[in-house]
Amino acid sequence: MTLTTDRRRHDREILALAVPAFGALVAEPLFLMADSAIVGHLGTAQLAGVGVASAALTTATGVFVFLAYATTAAVARRIGAGDRRAAIQQGIDGIWLALALSAAVVALTLLLAPQVADLLGASPTAAPYAVTYLRISALGIPAILMVMAATGVLRGLQDTRTPLYVAVAGFAANLGLNVGLVYGAGLGVAGSAWGTVIAQTGMAAVYVVVVVRGARRERASLRPDPAGIRASARAGGPLMIRTLSLRAILMIATAVAAGLGDDEIAAHQIAMTVFLFIAFALDAIAIAGQAIIGRYLGAGDVPGTRAATRRMIEWGIGSGVLLGLLVVLARPLYVPLFTPDPAVQHQLNTVLLLLALCQPVSGLVYVLDGVLMGAGDGPFLAWAMLATLAVFAPAALAVPASGTGLAGLWWAMNLFMLVRGGFLAWRARGGRWLVTGAVRS
Repeated sequence: MTLTTDRRRHDREILALAVPAFGALVAEPLFLMADSAIVGHLGTAQLAGVGVASAALTTATGVFVFLAYATTAAVARRIGAGDRRAAIQQGIDGIWLALALSAAVVALTLLLAPQVADLLGASPTAAPYAVTYLRISALGIPAILMVMAATGVLRGLQDTRTPLYVAVAGFAANLGLNVGLVYGAGLGVAGSAWGTVIAQTGMAAVYVVVVVRGARRERASLRPDPAGIRASARAGGPLMIRTLSLRAILMIATAVAAGLGDDEIAAHQIAMTVFLFIAFALDAIAIAGQAIIGRYLGAGDVPGTRAATRRMIEWGIGSGVLLGLLVVLARPLYVPLFTPDPAVQHQLNTVLLLLALCQPVSGLVYVLDGVLMGAGDGPFLAWAMLATLAVFAPAALAVPASGTGLAGLWWAMNLFMLVRGGFLAWRARGGRWLVTGAVRS
C-alpha cells in the first residue's frame, strides 16, 4: 500500500511539472516556424535568408541553455532546504549572468553577421536578407537568454505552468506582430525580425515582473552579486561543454548525410524533425526530473531521490516505447506530408524503423540526463558527452566508406544513444551524484 501511494505521489509530481513543460517546449520552436511561414510568401530568397539567419541564431543562443538547466537545479535545492529567499536570490544571479553573456553575443552577431551568412552558405541573393534578419534579431538575444534563466527560476520553484502561459502568449504576439509588420507595414524580412524581437522582449518583461514580485515578497536583493554570478557560471560551464558536444554530434550526422546524396539528406532532415519532436516529449520528463531531484536533494532525502528517479525511469522508458510504436504505425499518415518523392520515402521508411527501435533507450537517456542535472552533476555530464562524441564521430564518419548508406548513419545514431545511456545508467547506479544540501559543494 505504501509503495502504491508513493508511486501515485511521484506520478502526480511528474505530471504536474512535465505536461506544462512539454507545452512550453513545443511553443518555443513555433517562433521560427511562424517567421518562416510568413516570410515564405515574400519569395524564395527571403525565405532562404531567414532560414540561414535562424540557424545561426538558434546555435548562438542554444549553447546557453545551461542558464535554464543550472538555475533550475540550484533553485530547486534551495527550495528543498526550505530557504525560498535564497532560492530566488540564486535565480536572480542567473538572470544577471544571462544579461552579461548576452552583451558579448549581441556585439559579435552585429559585427559578424555578413561573415556568418557567408559561412552558412547563403547565396548572393539570400545573403542581404540573412544579414538584415540577423542584425535586427540580435537585439532580442538579451531577452532570449533572460527568458532561459527566468524559466529555470520558475522550474526550480516547481512552477512549469507560468512558462507555458508566457510561451503561448509570446507565440500569439509574435504571429500577430509578424503579419502586421511584414504585410501591413510592408517591412518585409525586417518586419519579421522586429516582430520576433518585440515578442521576445515582452516575454522577458513578464518574467522580470514575476521574479521581482517574488523577490520583494521574500525580501531578496535585486542587485547583481558578483560571487553569486560567478557561482552560476561555474555550475553552467560543464553543461555548456555537454551542449556543444551534443551539437557537434548532430552536425556530424548532418554533414555525413549531406555527403551521401540528395535523397539521403532529405530523408535525414525529415527523420531529424521527428527525432527532435520526440525529444520535446521526453525532455519534458527530464525537466520535471531537474526540479524534483534538486528539491529532494536540497531536503536531504536520499531515499526519496532514489524512489523518484526509479519512477521517472519507468515513465521515460514507457513513453519511449509508446512513441516508438507511434513513429512506426503512423508512418502512412505523416510521411507523405513531408515528401511526395518515392525515393525519399523509401529511405525514410527504413530510417524511421531504426529511430523507433531506440526510443526506449532515448526515454532512459533523457530522464537520467534530467536527474543528474537536477543533482548538479554537470562535470560528469560534460565528460560523458565528450566520451560519447569520441565514440560516435568515427562510427559516423566511416559510413560513406562502408557503403551502408543512410541506414548505417542511423545505426551510428542509435550507437550514440546507447553509449550515452550506458554512461548515465552507470552513474545513476552509483551514489557519488547524491550530494545533499542547499548547495552542492
